[in-house]
Amino acid sequence: MNHLFIWGACPRENAGSGCTLQVRPYTPLRTSGLSAEASAQAGFSLPSITHTFPSHPCPSPQGDGCPKDGVRASILFIFLLLHINLFAQKELSFTDKVYEPQIKTVQLYPDTDNPQDFLQPSTTPIHQQTLTLEFDDLQDNRNNYYAKLIHCNYDWTKSQLMDLDFLENYNEYNLTDYSFSNSTYSRYVHYRFKVPPVKITGNYLLIVYRDDQKDLILSKRMMVFDTQIGLTKDDQMLGTGTLNRANQQFNFILNYGDIQVINPVESIHVNMRQNQRWDNAKINLQPSSVRDADSELDYRFMDDSWQFNGGNEFRFADFRSLNYPGQNTGRLNKSIKPYELYLGIDAPRGESAYAQYKDLDGNFVIDNLDYGEPQITGNYLYVNFTLKCSTPYNENVYVVGKFNDYQRSEESKIRYNTSIGAYESRQFVKQGWYDYQYVLESKTHPLTTIEGSHYETENVYEIAIYYRPFRPNADLLIGYTLISVNPR
Repeated sequence: MNHLFIWGACPRENAGSGCTLQVRPYTPLRTSGLSAEASAQAGFSLPSITHTFPSHPCPSPQGDGCPKDGVRASILFIFLLLHINLFAQKELSFTDKVYEPQIKTVQLYPDTDNPQDFLQPSTTPIHQQTLTLEFDDLQDNRNNYYAKLIHCNYDWTKSQLMDLDFLENYNEYNLTDYSFSNSTYSRYVHYRFKVPPVKITGNYLLIVYRDDQKDLILSKRMMVFDTQIGLTKDDQMLGTGTLNRANQQFNFILNYGDIQVINPVESIHVNMRQNQRWDNAKINLQPSSVRDADSELDYRFMDDSWQFNGGNEFRFADFRSLNYPGQNTGRLNKSIKPYELYLGIDAPRGESAYAQYKDLDGNFVIDNLDYGEPQITGNYLYVNFTLKCSTPYNENVYVVGKFNDYQRSEESKIRYNTSIGAYESRQFVKQGWYDYQYVLESKTHPLTTIEGSHYETENVYEIAIYYRPFRPNADLLIGYTLISVNPR
């Protein structure tokens, strides 16, 4: 934290009773018009520590002659506890994660000057590295933020490589490219950082922090790949049966003839994910057969263990303009700042037939049709989601999408309102176009229970192929393929 708020009380009429000191981290809220209650709803809540000093007998009400060593020791103890408490809550997670609530709209994408760049996964070929990180900090003043890269194994655990094994420069980069928001109701600083090039392929975790690397701000996964291995996809997508009509699967063959492999099953690993999601990714797919004579690994899945739920086309909301209503939006309350938007009322569609329409495969786009430069003119607003449901589910329900990295957390949980017979959720997000879905977290029902699942759904799959040579002793990303299923 940058600041501490300290409050203390020592009763003079009973100097021997001890003093109470409260210390809590203070992050100034530079969000114009936010009440204390609204700020709390936006997620600005941080831990505090309260401690009562041990009492000491004092000869006078003024405390003359009172021993002060105990007070000093107590103050030091408080600050030590606070330091431990703050950073214990920021344990590094090798996932896409935001560690402070005022950090919003994190995007990591290949910047190739294409308007569709924001929709692309955070991957880049090693010979043309263009990954760029952008995010907002809901404060008035810029912070001294730093970035660092961590090389990871195929399963996203930290590899044994040293920084100099994959970087030319010292592994700490100051974020110096920033802009202040312009004429917005919630002020923020927009940061932009071009990820430095790396020397070898593989998985990387990009972390951003303050002066202390334990004072984490965000972490983001990224992949740098080469094309040393070929992949041939089987055109037959699905088998038959009731289950397969809800799922998607395709078979493929890997040809590793261009690399020296002694034991391909042990040294080659294959991961697959759907629509840039990590929550349902398939890690370390096993081949069904090995043809050494042809240098081929055959991936033909005979059961549903490696199938993906086809899911449904994503719901979406268009609030790129605050002057004209967009698709699937309702009432916009301009009497409060920031504005509050109510989306159209949704209903479960798990039992409904498949309906085809275009979506962003779960992604989102920041845009402002009223003004230019959406990255610094886009307003943050409260967006209310409503899922009509006559009877609540016995399990937790969440609203997810790329905008919150599909994380099923307290922030994404929607709660049932018995007075209206519907689930409700309030999210603080930036102007744009957002895809989203409702998922049910259950041990007995699939995540797609509310939305439904169909093999006809359009989805984009990534296949990442890793190889661990003798040197370096790390998993290199030697193959990467994007496959679009049911493209429109």
